[in-house]
Amino acid sequence: MDKLSALSSFVRAADLGSFSAAAKQLGISQPAVSQHVRSLEDSLGARLFNRTTRRLALTEAGERYFAQAKDIVERLRDADLSVQSEEAQMSGSLAIGLPMGFAENVLSDFLIAFKKEHPCLLLEISISDLFVDVMAERLDVAIRLGEIRDDRLIVKRIGLSQRCLVASPDYLNRRGQPEKPEDLTGHDYLLYKNISTGHQVPLVGQCGTRVFIDINPTMIINNSAMLRNAAIHGLGIGLYNRWMIAPYLEAGSLEEVLPGWCYPPHPVHAVYPSNRFVPLKVRRFVDQLTRFMRDTGAVNLQAEEKYLASDLWRV
Repeated sequence: MDKLSALSSFVRAADLGSFSAAAKQLGISQPAVSQHVRSLEDSLGARLFNRTTRRLALTEAGERYFAQAKDIVERLRDADLSVQSEEAQMSGSLAIGLPMGFAENVLSDFLIAFKKEHPCLLLEISISDLFVDVMAERLDVAIRLGEIRDDRLIVKRIGLSQRCLVASPDYLNRRGQPEKPEDLTGHDYLLYKNISTGHQVPLVGQCGTRVFIDINPTMIINNSAMLRNAAIHGLGIGLYNRWMIAPYLEAGSLEEVLPGWCYPPHPVHAVYPSNRFVPLKVRRFVDQLTRFMRDTGAVNLQAEEKYLASDLWRV
């Protein structure tokens, strides 16, 4: 038995839940994949799959074996990649995870340009405002906003994204412009569901005064684009990254609220698995993305960095 071929067949079948799908991906026949797995089971003296007419399911022993076998197969692939030509390394697939608002407002043009520059790369882009486990979803790289506490990941700081409170002119004409942070308590507030500060708004004044203001949400939304549209339509005051609302501020459909008070900036990171060789395509994607975001002003390395030095402002 060719142990590496058997491991590859087993890992692909476990990932895809099908011998036929594994065979198609590996470029071999389905009987060959089945034989590889049977030989592996015979050599181990353990059953790795529960086979049904609809889908394969790993046994308890299969789950334990898969965790180790997958790492072996991926490390072998990474070793092969490390000695390939640059052209070969910049081919295949690149699985990318992006926050929804970020993808729509900042990265659309970049992704198109990156694809044109690297036509042999298959970009598999997953867009979601929900937390996505990079390891579980088998992403090669993801963009994350906020602080990262995951020792399974390599984390590269791209920069800081400035944030501000905004509302529509219609809303402010009806309800009045807040003159001091405490005025926010009496206003309708549009709250992003996943924000770490909950029903409080942390602000710092020009003289360094720090305050935490309780707010009364009238909408709680887990989608940043919908939250922005709610503000544009006069439903309340909300907090947004500047790159997301800059065109609307310029057009006058949104106005900044409490411009003399600063909301802590949002760290922007690229993250990728730490237990693997980092392919050239990942490194090049992160490097080009970093340059693009800094050149376009979407992030700033220095902006209000002093506030991030304290855990009090990691929000």
